Amino acid sequence: MAPGGSACKEVESYPAVADYAIATTKPESNSMTTKSSFGFVGKHGIQSNNGVYELLECPVCKNLMYPPIHQCPNGHTSCLNCKNRVHNCCPSCRYDLGNIRCLALERFAESLELPCKYHSLGCHEILPYCSKLKHEQHCQFRPYNCPYAGSDCSITGDIPTLIAHLKDDHKVDMHDGCTFNHRYVKLNPHEVENATWMLTVFKCFGKQFCLHFEAFQMGMAPVYMAFLRFMGDDSEAKKFSYCLGVGANGRKLTWQGIPRSIRDSHRKVRDSQDGLVVQRNLALYFSGGDRQELKLRVTGRIWKEA
Repeated sequence: MAPGGSACKEVESYPAVADYAIATTKPESNSMTTKSSFGFVGKHGIQSNNGVYELLECPVCKNLMYPPIHQCPNGHTSCLNCKNRVHNCCPSCRYDLGNIRCLALERFAESLELPCKYHSLGCHEILPYCSKLKHEQHCQFRPYNCPYAGSDCSITGDIPTLIAHLKDDHKVDMHDGCTFNHRYVKLNPHEVENATWMLTVFKCFGKQFCLHFEAFQMGMAPVYMAFLRFMGDDSEAKKFSYCLGVGANGRKLTWQGIPRSIRDSHRKVRDSQDGLVVQRNLALYFSGGDRQELKLRVTGRIWKEA
């Protein structure tokens, strides 16, 4: 038994957490230099030569460790999250981890500068080790999630990849043009399920926009909602505006706004009511007839702000 250590019960093993692969190129003469002479090309952005990768990899989750880095009396290290996951028991030797910090490894990590793990997708930032994680959470080159809301789709990628995926796998309608005139029909409008009715992708100004239309419960009241999302980052989305309208019998309900980026989830946009919201009674009035069938025609256009 190690001095100051106590044996603890066997702990279950945890699977490794996957990460994105990184491919780096040889830096040009005028590019930013690193404090360390190591090359960084591994899956976390670190080359495995000289044991750098092994030093900074958490033995439990297989992700890079960031301060505070803890160690057991035998010198085995663990990240803070996994220290809690394994109930303060060293996954390597089963002794208590306690609150011993590996200050030497923390200082070594702080001396490193690494490329963003989305380097292969176009990001050329060279970052201090401890700033890398925060940058990657907001990096403009990070992959987008699939914007299709009708299923829990796990596909991620750049915009061209997602366009092909929406067309081939989700059979989404693709249209060119900045105006739309769509008719939505539901035979039994009194059955409102939390499901997307339709997603249509429009290409205009060289960009892609997702038009959503769906039915869901807002509290106890069933509503219908149409809204637009921009296939790109929020900074680009703010360069555009759109309007939506629905009506009949001499009445019209309109909405004007800025498309939300697909960085914001479909549910986040829907729950914020950032779009054209139509109460069911009004929707049935617009539909006419005996109110036994929903027939809504949604019109609108997209324009670019000067």
